[in-house]
Amino acid sequence: MLYYLFEFLDKTYDLPGAGLFQFITFRAAMTAITSLFIATYFGRRIIDFLRNKQVGETIRELGLEGQSEKAGTPTMGGLIIILAIVIPVLLFAKLDNIYVILLLVTTIWMGIIGFIDDYIKKFKQDKEGLPGRFKVFGQIGLGIIVGATLYLSDEVTVRRQIPADAVSQNLARAQDNQQEVSAISKAFYPAEKALITTMPFVKNNEIDYQRILGWLGPKAASLSWLIFIPIIIFIITAVSNGANLTDGIDGLAAGTSAIIGVTLAIFAWISGNVIFSDYLNIMYIPNIGELSIFIMAFVGALIGFLWYNAYPAQVFMGDTGSLTIGGIIAVIAIAIRKEWLIPILCGIFLMENLSVVLQVGWFKYTRKKTGEGRRLFKMAPLHHHYQVKGYHESKIVTRFWIVGIVLAVITIVTLKIR
Repeated sequence: MLYYLFEFLDKTYDLPGAGLFQFITFRAAMTAITSLFIATYFGRRIIDFLRNKQVGETIRELGLEGQSEKAGTPTMGGLIIILAIVIPVLLFAKLDNIYVILLLVTTIWMGIIGFIDDYIKKFKQDKEGLPGRFKVFGQIGLGIIVGATLYLSDEVTVRRQIPADAVSQNLARAQDNQQEVSAISKAFYPAEKALITTMPFVKNNEIDYQRILGWLGPKAASLSWLIFIPIIIFIITAVSNGANLTDGIDGLAAGTSAIIGVTLAIFAWISGNVIFSDYLNIMYIPNIGELSIFIMAFVGALIGFLWYNAYPAQVFMGDTGSLTIGGIIAVIAIAIRKEWLIPILCGIFLMENLSVVLQVGWFKYTRKKTGEGRRLFKMAPLHHHYQVKGYHESKIVTRFWIVGIVLAVITIVTLKIR
């Protein structure tokens, strides 16, 4: 909303400084600061409110050190994250941008699912919460919305590679001004639907869904949604569940997601910048740079939440937060066409998911073969395995963050891999 206000003031009254709101970098910085302020300042009040309402965490007895001390810690702290994302985005982002709209829908959609799950656990005294099938239905529903929007919307386009060096001076002059870049790119680049490209199956980190169905011949272009939407559904389900499993010890999910968010912000800004996308030979996506503003709100909210969630945690995010941040990460990666890099960038989530799948699968297999179930890990998800081995949870979290940073660096390095 402030973007439109200052745009009006700049055009109508030529107000000094109002033009700053045309720059994505300025608005992204302001969004991050505002988000951080909301999470830290109002977070304290939300925590007190949750404590007064006795919305405390019920701890399952797993025999882990320090576990009993966490009983009664306020949960549903994901509300802090959601508020610290939505309010700054409404203030600083272009609200007619299709990608911003999709991310706002994702935030509210997944937040509602997580909130219902936490509400049932805390107020209906049902430890199981929302039945798993309803969570999956919700994730599938979001996947269909996101997939159909990206496939059908005329606002979702990509540009081919820069055709000539003759425009480079003009582009350099306007590279940080989204309106000028959009105008220049329209003059020099033919627009095309994001799913209909001439790229190989995977090239420069981008998947060509049409090429996957190349064996269908001319029908491949019109039927590419048959593989695109199911993949989107799988990604959203896997990443949101991975974030949910990672949220098991103080600060792990919030810190890991913040690292991922910073990386995605870099990718979004580069993908929306004509000069850098051409230099790195990656797909230029018009208007995707606006997503940087949403992502910085996301990162600011997570860092602000981490102020209270770091060991010893004063609040837990609950499914309200974990399902939401997982869904947001998945949709951002899909929107910027970097879903192929999710297994690397979200490697922590992947390891947590796999540890549970392998643990359950191996236990069932050995029980069937030998009559006695055996375990690959001392406990799953993976972070509990290290807790059982005697590592303090703050050390586990710090080392997982280090691994997350290394994975983020590897992901960024792939920008130069041809």
